[in-house]
Amino acid sequence: MFGKIKRIYTLAAAALLLSVPCAFAQTDGTYGGYSPYSVFGVGQLHQSGTAWNRGMGGVGIAARNNRFVNVLNPAAVTARDSLSFMSDFGLTGRMSLYADGGKKGVKTLFNIDDFVISFPMWRHTAFMAGVRPVSDVGYLITSSTIDPDSGKQTFTSYGNGGVYQLFAGAGVTLWKRLSLGAQFNYHFGNIVKTASTSYEETSYRDFLSGDSLRVSSAGVKFGLQYAQKLAGKHALTLGATYQLSSRLNGQSVHYTEKGSYDREREALDLREQDLHLGSELGVGLSYTIGDKFFAEFDYTRTDWSKSGLERVKGFSSNGELPFAPAVGQSFRVGAEYTPNRSDIRYFLRRCTYRAGAYYEQSYYTVGGSQINSAGITLGMTLPVFRWYNGISIGLELGRKGLGGAPVKENYFGFNLGFNVFDIWFQKRAYD
Repeated sequence: MFGKIKRIYTLAAAALLLSVPCAFAQTDGTYGGYSPYSVFGVGQLHQSGTAWNRGMGGVGIAARNNRFVNVLNPAAVTARDSLSFMSDFGLTGRMSLYADGGKKGVKTLFNIDDFVISFPMWRHTAFMAGVRPVSDVGYLITSSTIDPDSGKQTFTSYGNGGVYQLFAGAGVTLWKRLSLGAQFNYHFGNIVKTASTSYEETSYRDFLSGDSLRVSSAGVKFGLQYAQKLAGKHALTLGATYQLSSRLNGQSVHYTEKGSYDREREALDLREQDLHLGSELGVGLSYTIGDKFFAEFDYTRTDWSKSGLERVKGFSSNGELPFAPAVGQSFRVGAEYTPNRSDIRYFLRRCTYRAGAYYEQSYYTVGGSQINSAGITLGMTLPVFRWYNGISIGLELGRKGLGGAPVKENYFGFNLGFNVFDIWFQKRAYD
């Protein structure tokens, strides 16, 4: 038994360590995410949660489930069977179609998403740790014009990288109803943004500017959940989370090159610029009927208005677009249904089916307007082998850039999660 536990620890540690280098590999020409809107700030914020959460529109603040690790609320880590070990490993894919007037484009990506492990510590307490992406920067924009004097003139804007999060959290349940949790977050990442103007023939007017950003930040997130039983197997759960704003550390290097003779370089210590990652407040309400039905509504508010990102060129983009941090928010609703977990004749009746929808506003404004997005999701979990092991599949269809936004982005997402469940320290009658 102890040999089995040792193997589980070894595999979990290896997966966690292998996930971290992937976070640093995003500036090598590959993309963790791709969107013209990721030119702003720290990039396009990644949708939180595992494939289980995403199949329900991204809800989970008020979710308590002993079959899955819920990373959206550290208080939810105590919702588990005693002596249980759980982990989740995710993959994600996305195909996006872009339209800007008469210009169109398409991009397809597939990447490692998140990895998390969770296990009990003592009575009514539990622990979780993992790594996940927070934001993605990925874009390549080109345009050409004909200059009567110098010929073809080409403008290129390129960005790559992202911010990632290592986290460790713990929770405790009091009086069988109230659960409290706290989570330590360490953010880190590298972002590269460049903009250049070149001519058909080498010219002293060729111009290149760029920014190289190395960022890090440490912060804390708190969570609570209160579960109230109703008649029979019915229950309501109220959940809330609050993530404190955290100071942004690291270095920003801005450089310009004019032709082959004029080069400038300016380095800034981000800590001295008094920059911050935004705070986040989330509330949720869920309704459950035993292990058969679950539904939840979440509201999240993120405040980046005092982050100061507009003061540093690398975060405010390389162009003349008026960028400003703002207060973003999201509304999410989702549900899941399991016909019969104990059915021994029909496999599909043991599967769990999910659906959800969301609407969100960006954490910044462009020209005084926020970039809004909306989508619908579908998902299911296929039970595998024994216990609560399963493979979770999620689909997402959405649009970013509603209303009068300059670029319309229609996207189709695919999420795949591997849920691993095991019981530790079982006392066997026979060996």
